Amino acid sequence: MIGADQLDWLLDRTVIGGYSKIGYRLRGLHDSDPDPADALRGARVLITGANSGIGAAATRAFAEAGAEVHMVSRDRERGEHARARISEITGSDSLHLHLCDLSDLDDVRRLGAELRDELDSIDVLVHNAGALLQERQRSPQGFELTLAVHVLGPFLLSHELAPLLAAEGHGRIINVTSGGMYTARLDLDDIQLERRSFDGPEFYAHAKRAQVALAPYLARRLGEGITVHSMHPGWAATPGVEESLPRFHALARPLLRSPEAGADTIVWLAAAPDPLERPGLLWMDRKPRPEHRVPWTAEQPGETARLYELCAELVDLPAGDPVEAPPPR
Repeated sequence: MIGADQLDWLLDRTVIGGYSKIGYRLRGLHDSDPDPADALRGARVLITGANSGIGAAATRAFAEAGAEVHMVSRDRERGEHARARISEITGSDSLHLHLCDLSDLDDVRRLGAELRDELDSIDVLVHNAGALLQERQRSPQGFELTLAVHVLGPFLLSHELAPLLAAEGHGRIINVTSGGMYTARLDLDDIQLERRSFDGPEFYAHAKRAQVALAPYLARRLGEGITVHSMHPGWAATPGVEESLPRFHALARPLLRSPEAGADTIVWLAAAPDPLERPGLLWMDRKPRPEHRVPWTAEQPGETARLYELCAELVDLPAGDPVEAPPPR
């Protein structure tokens, strides 16, 4: 009889089996608690893209676990609607809405200053906001929008909130990535892909590759007391997928996971002790997964450090600044 580890390996390598709702069920996660130790009760969580899809599902799970959740949304009406809906479902009165356009670096700095003034610590920061575009667009600062939303905005926000994340000595940053990144290799000579014709899925995959590649190096640069993780939610049925990839959504719909299943590993990474001992990895369905499927997408020595310096330059962040926890209030 095939063992659980062998089944997990086989599901992971078949992709369709591993990424679909089939893999989620066969791995036995559909009826398990992502927070069995009640570690999230009273924790403070900030999640971007919190008003729909996986972000809303994760917000609900955090609220049900007793966390104080700070929801970041670009749109006030959608954000307020999501906050009210999740509060009604969960009975939580610890849901707070913050407005921010993650592609706008000035707005990210404003949000960072607002949160540093309002809070004394953050336990978990979830980078979930995303966009898969149909045409080339620019951020308010002139950057290619896919890179701005998935890499530059989260990179800057992580630094802006580093003092709050380091305050209690166990802050966690969780990047929500995509299986599309397996097709991409970093192009550090053209990080905004200006020399290529626009291709939404290709640009999205490249941005997600950069996000995952940054994770282990970012943790070292942010300083002690902060771990950084990446997770792949599998193929989930979300409004974003339906809008951006309508053909894929229609064809794969019977196999797609629920947003709740897609959010499971986010909540688990926020609560479980194992990730604290194994930072910088890529996770799916609560287990580490390979960051590369083929050797030619792998980063070469020094490329991650170069990527960090490129991002720091683009967001106008002084490289190597020390991270200090805020004084006790």
